[in-house]
Amino acid sequence: MGDSGAVRLRAATRADWDLVRAWLARPDIQDWWGPVSATEAEVNMAFGSQHALVRIIEAGAEPVGYAQAVDATLWGESLPQELEPGTWELDLFIASEEHRGKGVGQLALAQLRDEVFASTLAVAVCVFPSVRNERAVRAYEKAGFHWKRIWKDPFQGPSWFMVAERSQQV
Repeated sequence: MGDSGAVRLRAATRADWDLVRAWLARPDIQDWWGPVSATEAEVNMAFGSQHALVRIIEAGAEPVGYAQAVDATLWGESLPQELEPGTWELDLFIASEEHRGKGVGQLALAQLRDEVFASTLAVAVCVFPSVRNERAVRAYEKAGFHWKRIWKDPFQGPSWFMVAERSQQV
């Protein structure tokens, strides 16, 4: 991507809220991440939690997407029973269409995963892409996630429960 397109994660602040909300309202982002009412509530909770990392994905100095990592215990009983305690859930999207399909999401995912393992005691990270979102599933596989099972997400419906353990990371 060159120096001008270097991908980095920066801490998101409340000043970024309007930008993130505008992205969440877009149909292409809802297709990737789910209905706006659910995702807005989830992101708002992450913004207000000490047990979450909220990040703006930048390519160069341009904000191109959003990423978050949340201690999965914050979601309470709504996650699969076999989710190991100490697992963090990762979510991200690339809002900039010109930056999709160019490895930006892959780099941001790796950075977020590495930040979770470097700054928390997380034993694993997990993701829940919709079974209809093959692009996301393939991206997560490339990042070292493996399938556990299909899980019925209360908002997106059938989703893959995918995990990457700390012990598998270098």
